[in-house]
Amino acid sequence: MARYIFVTGGVVSSLGKGLTSASLAYLLKSQGYKVRVRKMDPYINVDPGTMSPFQHGEVFVTDDGAETDLDLGHYERFTNISAKQTDNITTGKIYSDIIKKERKGYYLGKTVQVIPHVTDRIKEFIKCDISNEDFVICEIGGTVGDIESLPFLEAIRQFSNEVGKSKTLFIHLTLVPFLKSSDEIKTKPTQHSVKELRSIGIQPDIIICRSQQSIPISQRKKISLFCNVEISNVIETVDVKTIYEAPISFFNEKLDRQVFKYFKIKPKKKVNLLPWKKITKTVLNSKKYVNIAIIGKYVNLKDAYKSLDEALIHGGIQNKVKVNLVRIESDNLKKNKIQEKLKKVSGILIPGGFGKRGTEGKIAAISYARKKKIPFLGICFGMQMAIIEFSRNVLNIKKAGSSELDKNCFPVIGLISEWTKNGKLIKGTSKDLGGTMRLGSYEAKLKHNSLINKIYKSKTINERHRHRYEVNNNYKNQFEKKGLIFSGMSPDNKLPEIIELKNHPWFIGVQFHPEFKSRPLSPHPLFSSFIKAAKFY
Repeated sequence: MARYIFVTGGVVSSLGKGLTSASLAYLLKSQGYKVRVRKMDPYINVDPGTMSPFQHGEVFVTDDGAETDLDLGHYERFTNISAKQTDNITTGKIYSDIIKKERKGYYLGKTVQVIPHVTDRIKEFIKCDISNEDFVICEIGGTVGDIESLPFLEAIRQFSNEVGKSKTLFIHLTLVPFLKSSDEIKTKPTQHSVKELRSIGIQPDIIICRSQQSIPISQRKKISLFCNVEISNVIETVDVKTIYEAPISFFNEKLDRQVFKYFKIKPKKKVNLLPWKKITKTVLNSKKYVNIAIIGKYVNLKDAYKSLDEALIHGGIQNKVKVNLVRIESDNLKKNKIQEKLKKVSGILIPGGFGKRGTEGKIAAISYARKKKIPFLGICFGMQMAIIEFSRNVLNIKKAGSSELDKNCFPVIGLISEWTKNGKLIKGTSKDLGGTMRLGSYEAKLKHNSLINKIYKSKTINERHRHRYEVNNNYKNQFEKKGLIFSGMSPDNKLPEIIELKNHPWFIGVQFHPEFKSRPLSPHPLFSSFIKAAKFY
C-alpha cells in the first residue's frame, strides 16, 4: 500500500524542497521501505530540454531518456534509485496530452476545463507506474501563491480526499528569516504562506522552517499556534556547510520519526548515517586540495553544471582531497591569456553545451592541456572540441569543425540522422528541437587494455547521452595513426563514444554524461580517476 507525501514550498523559491525530498527519501529507504520520488513542475514548457541553463539550470537525463528537472539528480544521488520518465511532469506536458485527446474527440464534446480535466491528469501522474512502493514523495515546484502552481495544489487536495487522509501527508517548507537590524527571527512569512495554503484547502501536517540559525522554542510555538500544527511537527533546517549534512540534520530533527508517527508505522531497521558522516568529514576537513578548471559557457550559474560539480566532489571524496572548482567563462579565455588563467590548475574539464559561443576558448584550453600534459576530461561537447583541436593542430586540417557551428567547415563533427537503441533504428528530426536528441542510456564497448578499460574494469558500459552531433567515424584511422585512440565505440562500431591520447598521462573525452550516474556514496570511476590524476599532477 503506497503512502503519498506532498512537499510544497512558500515565501521564496530555492529553499531546498528537492534536497528535503531526497533526504527524507534516503531516511525512509534506509529504514527498510521502498521509496519513489517525483517532481511536478509548473512551467508550460513540455520539458526543460529547450530551456537555457541560465533560465532553468541543468537538464538532468534519466536512463530511459527523459530530459528533466535537476531535482531528480538530487533524488538519484541521495537514494541511489534511478528516476524514470514517469517521475517528472510539467504543465506543458499535461496540457499537451489533454489537447491531443481533445483533438481526437476523446472528451466526447464536453467542455475541457482545469477542473476536472487538468487536475485528473495530475492525479493520474501521481498514481502511475507504482508497483509495490511504500512511499511516493511528490515535490511541487514553485511556491504557494504562484498562479502556475494552483492546478497542482488543487489536484493534491482532491487526491488526499480520494485516497484518504491516512494515506497522504502534506509537508510545507518555508523561510524563517533573521533580521539583523532588529536581531529577531520572524515567523510572519511562514504564517502568511501557510494561510495561503490553507485558503485553497490544504492544511500542512509538517512545517519545515529554513533558517540561517536555530529557531527558539518560543518562535516554534508561535508557528505551531498560528499554523495549526503540533509543535513536534514544526521542524527547523538550519543552513548546512555541505548538502551531504542534510540527511543527518533531518534525522536529528526527527523528520523521519514524525512521518512514521503520522502513518502509524515503525522503522523496519536502524538508519545508517555513518557513510554521510564520513563524507561530511572528508568534504569539510580535507587539508589537501586540487584545483580543477571548469571551462564552459554557463559558469556564472552554479546550477547549470549541478551534477558535474557534485561528481567532481565525489571524485575528491574517493581520493580524500577537497576539489576547488575554478570556473572560467570560455568566452573570455583568449590564447594569450591561457597560461595565466590555467597555471594554478591541476586538471581541466570541458563540459557539455550547445552553440558556437565560447568554442574557440575551449579549443585553446584543450590545446594547452594536451601540450602541457595536464589531466583533461572532455564531456559530450567537450569531447567534440577535443576532436576539432586535434584535427586542426595535429592532423593539420585547418578548417576542421562541427557542422553544428559552421556549415562550410571540414566536418569532423556532424549531425547524426539515425542510430540504434536496443536493436531498434531511431531516426532524428530537424523539425523539432525538444526531445529529438540521442537521449538516455546507451551501451559502449571498451578497447582492451586502454586507459578507459582500466578505469571502468569492464568490457562494456552503459552511460547516459544528450546530443545530436557525433564524431565523424570516417577519419578514425587518421586520428589513431597520430595517437588519438578511439577507446570506446557503440556496439555496431559506427559511433565513437570515448577518445584518449596515447602519449599523455590522462587525456579522455567521452560523448556521454558520466556525471548523471555519480553518487556521493559510490563516486563514478571516471571522476575518481580524473581527480586522482590531478592529485598527482
